[in-house]
Amino acid sequence: MPSESQIPIASQDASKRFATRVALFYGTLFGMTGTHLPFFTVWLKAVGIDAFWIGLITAVPPVTRFTALPLVTGFAERRQALRGGIILTAFATALGFFVLGFLPLGTQHLPVLVFLIYVLTCCLWTPMVPLTDAYALRGVKRYGLNYGPLRLWGSAAFVLGALVCGMLFDLIAAKNLIWIIAGSAALGALASLALAPLDDAKAARPVTGDASALLRDGGFLAVIVASALIQGSHAAYYIFASIAWQQAGYDGLTIAVLWVLGVIAEIVLFALSPRFTLQPSMLVVIAALSAAVRWVLTAQDLPLAVLAIVQLAHALSFGLTQVGIMGLMLRHVPGHVMARAQGYLTACGGIVAGLASVASGTIYEMWGQGIYYGMAVMAALGGLVIWLARDRLSHQPHKAASGG
Repeated sequence: MPSESQIPIASQDASKRFATRVALFYGTLFGMTGTHLPFFTVWLKAVGIDAFWIGLITAVPPVTRFTALPLVTGFAERRQALRGGIILTAFATALGFFVLGFLPLGTQHLPVLVFLIYVLTCCLWTPMVPLTDAYALRGVKRYGLNYGPLRLWGSAAFVLGALVCGMLFDLIAAKNLIWIIAGSAALGALASLALAPLDDAKAARPVTGDASALLRDGGFLAVIVASALIQGSHAAYYIFASIAWQQAGYDGLTIAVLWVLGVIAEIVLFALSPRFTLQPSMLVVIAALSAAVRWVLTAQDLPLAVLAIVQLAHALSFGLTQVGIMGLMLRHVPGHVMARAQGYLTACGGIVAGLASVASGTIYEMWGQGIYYGMAVMAALGGLVIWLARDRLSHQPHKAASGG
């Protein structure tokens, strides 16, 4: 049975259809995140959920990333049904948010009901990104495409979703904000139906190695640990950047522009990524060093113009890390365990980001902006991990979980 790397390149028309549909789904997937992030906690407060329950409820997604997520990705992959898994999780996510919207308000048990339904929803929502990444990488290999131009539409939709939320915020009653989230999730569910089948149960490669062998492979472990450290180094930035900028005297519009600058730079990098010629491992090393420099600069009291320039480094600290890590996954992980590999990657990232977020609160209280020095060390360690594993990653492609 030929491996996936031996599958002939499909026709140009099929390649374009695949790219368009995946880009559309990435757009709806991250567009929904762009509506959920600013609206969900506001809705929780509006329907009478107190601060304790809001904290408990918003802690659910990180927990499901390293508990339910690997189980769901593994289940879908063992049944050679990545597309089916994406469709199922997309519709279940939309259903979950619609159920939240229909809950009777003012009941004594509302916080418990919201918590339980949100747990069930997140168990199927959080696996959507790794399932989609695994599906996209299989298509990238099959059709001879590049990951970056597909993924950029997710970033663009996130910005659009956040901007639309900002415009609608004053026009919609807070208790009705859940319908925007549910509606965007429904768009994603509909878009998932357009995804082309990639898995052929009859022609699929038999699994000759246990996916758990990935966790015994030094190269793969280096990839997920490096990714977790570099991406996790953004924890303090995500939590405290807006607070620090507000304390520095910047208004809401300026703060929004600073955030958008970073995402726009990320989109540009994804668009240019097909031109990159360096090995993926070197891209990750460059990204790690860029992140370290970015955090050291962010710790300083910078003029607004300089801060805006530093924000453009998000393209390197986040975007280049994503491109490099996906390149390493494509080269080092066999296609038949890609979804489980993506699950492990996301789970590891969730654990590290969660720990970094918890630690950030305590450290920020003591050191303020000095917390970014710790984030710089964290990013640099991620680069060191990949640098030490670069030979293994370059010379042993597709060894992990290959069954020999």
